[in-house]
Amino acid sequence: MKKKVYLAAMAMCAALAAAGCGVQTQTEGETAQTEADTQKEDTAEETQGEEETSQEEPVSFGTRLVSVDNVEKYITIGEYKGLTLDNTVAEVTDDQVEAQIENILSNSREEVTDSKATVQEGDLVTINFVGTKDGVAFDGGTANNYDVTIGEGKMIEGFEDGIIGMKTGESRDLNLTFPEDYPEASMAGQDVVFKITLQKFRRAPELTDAWVAANSEAETVAQYRELIREQLTEDARKTAEDTLRQTAWNTVLNNSEVKEYPQEDLDNARAEFHSIYEEYAKQGDMELEEFVESMGMTMEDFEEQAGQYAELKIKQNLLIQGIMDTEGLALDDEESLALSEELAETYGTGDVEELTARYGEAAVNESIGLLRVEDFIIENAQVNELVSNGSLVGQSGDGGAAAQTETEETAEEAQEE
Repeated sequence: MKKKVYLAAMAMCAALAAAGCGVQTQTEGETAQTEADTQKEDTAEETQGEEETSQEEPVSFGTRLVSVDNVEKYITIGEYKGLTLDNTVAEVTDDQVEAQIENILSNSREEVTDSKATVQEGDLVTINFVGTKDGVAFDGGTANNYDVTIGEGKMIEGFEDGIIGMKTGESRDLNLTFPEDYPEASMAGQDVVFKITLQKFRRAPELTDAWVAANSEAETVAQYRELIREQLTEDARKTAEDTLRQTAWNTVLNNSEVKEYPQEDLDNARAEFHSIYEEYAKQGDMELEEFVESMGMTMEDFEEQAGQYAELKIKQNLLIQGIMDTEGLALDDEESLALSEELAETYGTGDVEELTARYGEAAVNESIGLLRVEDFIIENAQVNELVSNGSLVGQSGDGGAAAQTETEETAEEAQEE
């Protein structure tokens, strides 16, 4: 397994901040580490019991992300104020709106029960079929309760078209020929017969005012299209914000250099790496060595990855802590406590106490610290607000980067120009 892929997998299983407050998964060089989601329930319950707090009193995260006080001794922090960043929001097109509506309608298919109704293009059919060559069934040519969408092109040429016009319960023989480039060489170019029996079929509803009123907040088709456009626009805005956060963080991370790793933190991070994968191995009823081998690695490779994981984690924590120390930010101030509540809501834990019990205080602290620093970098940057075609619709800086200065009306005007 390649190192980059391995580290990315490690980040994916451990990054709590990635799914909170609009932050996407951090990859190599930007891992926001958490405890494994596979933490034992009894451990979580024990921790939760120990940390029960009155609902009126917010949880206070007063610990630091690193064991050292003088962060400057260990890392040279790159420039993190006054950066120039682009916040590029993808333009939502009419084609995207129609495609989204078509997808919604397809997911709303209902079974056609009219005995006289026949299969049409776009219907989802459930069929039984037996394929024969020279009167003998061939391997892979038989299936029951098989679903296929007519027109999707999933089957060989003529198969889906041959089902059009069939009624529920009807059987039909299709004389077909496998393509010359068919992957199974023994069937390439061969003439076959498929006996198909239609079990049932489902059809997407028509887009009408009545359907819209019954299935959305809109009342008419025109209003529904605008509602879908608004949703896609909001999704595009959130995606752009995620990208902006990652760009801001990576810019600073890549321009920072570790001078020395605190040994205590390095040892703890390596132990964390081992613990996570020991838990995975346990779930597979294997020892760590067996689990590592099952991934196609040697223990030497694994230990090398553990070292790289630890260095990446400590670099991130040193950088976050260094910026927080310099700028007077803390894990237990008002803004951080608000972020912790947002994380709890995002993860559906109900409250911060449960979030901490499930993932551990260290993981929550690291997530909050990363979010705080990302916010600070963006707030102190000059951000060019762009649409996907490159049109500049606004600039903000000194606290205005994350402020939504772009409006749909302004973006449309810029695109027209």
